[in-house]
Amino acid sequence: MSRLQAEHLYKVFGRRPDQAVRKLEGGTHRDELRADGTTAAVIDASFTVEPGQIFVVMGLSGSGKSTLLRMLNGLLEPTAGRVLFDGQDLTALSPRELRSVRSTKISMVFQHFALFPHRSVLENAAYGLEVQGVPRAAREARAAEALEMTGLAGWEKSWPDELSGGMQQRVGLARALATDADLLLMDESFSALDPLIRRDMQDQLLELQKRLKKTIVFITHDLNEAMRLGDRIAVMRDGEIVQQGTAEDILVRPSNDYVASFIQDVDRSRVLTAGSIMEAPEAGRSHEELLAEAPATVTSETPIAELFTPCSTSGADVAVTGEDGGVIGVVPRETLLAALGEEPQVHQQVPVQREVKKVIAGA
Repeated sequence: MSRLQAEHLYKVFGRRPDQAVRKLEGGTHRDELRADGTTAAVIDASFTVEPGQIFVVMGLSGSGKSTLLRMLNGLLEPTAGRVLFDGQDLTALSPRELRSVRSTKISMVFQHFALFPHRSVLENAAYGLEVQGVPRAAREARAAEALEMTGLAGWEKSWPDELSGGMQQRVGLARALATDADLLLMDESFSALDPLIRRDMQDQLLELQKRLKKTIVFITHDLNEAMRLGDRIAVMRDGEIVQQGTAEDILVRPSNDYVASFIQDVDRSRVLTAGSIMEAPEAGRSHEELLAEAPATVTSETPIAELFTPCSTSGADVAVTGEDGGVIGVVPRETLLAALGEEPQVHQQVPVQREVKKVIAGA
């Protein structure tokens, strides 16, 4: 079962929001609603997030991504649609039940740290546990463990204003981890940081994810960050999800010109992998022969940026091996160069659910 499901979520601000949803379902563009002072922030958003997956929602300012995130934990009530967490309909819970879920199962990491200046680093990291009513000794022990995981051991007694921006964000991450929540919601959590610190935080999140295997929804406006972090990515525009898929899906098969314009400056060598460009080994050649001649062996998940050196220093193909160590494919030098120069082809994705609704409505 999916850990998190969003089913046809709408969020409309203004007068007669339910009527606005019906118009949107019938095919009305959101710009047509603005004359009535109505803003459709999220339109028919559906997706699933599997356990242990980092699901990135990417879009420019005003695309609806942060509004969407706040519907996932009930900070904003959807105008229409449902949010299911471990099969439980969060949109059907009472305010008290929803607060209980937020305090124990879902944690949020904000963009601007949201630390209490009058509390120590340890007290800030333990705050979520304090809200849960965990005894002081237990919550401080768990908070200290979370601070150690985020590289802040020894800073427990410091005050937030004694920390750099990156360190303050680590405290915010430690606070979320200390509660041992099943789901982390991260709203532009690294965007306020300097580029080098931001890269370090991305590295740390990926390293922590290898150990903790949390389910994470990560909001960003940075496509490179999205492609680096996301197991799956949803691209939003004007309140709608215009494409979902892996980083490779979006890079190689953008759904429309809007997505294609985003990926123009992405470093393809850091996103595409050996598995995505490998070819079948030459017929009649054994695995032993291929391995003996290969300048290097890589896995299917190896970024093609790491293939340049072996491909440039040898005329032989780079061997791609599977989990058992056997050769599952090869990457010739010509294939590597072609992959870097290949132009992505737009693959139009039709939003099936909305088209079906239009037909039913007689649009």
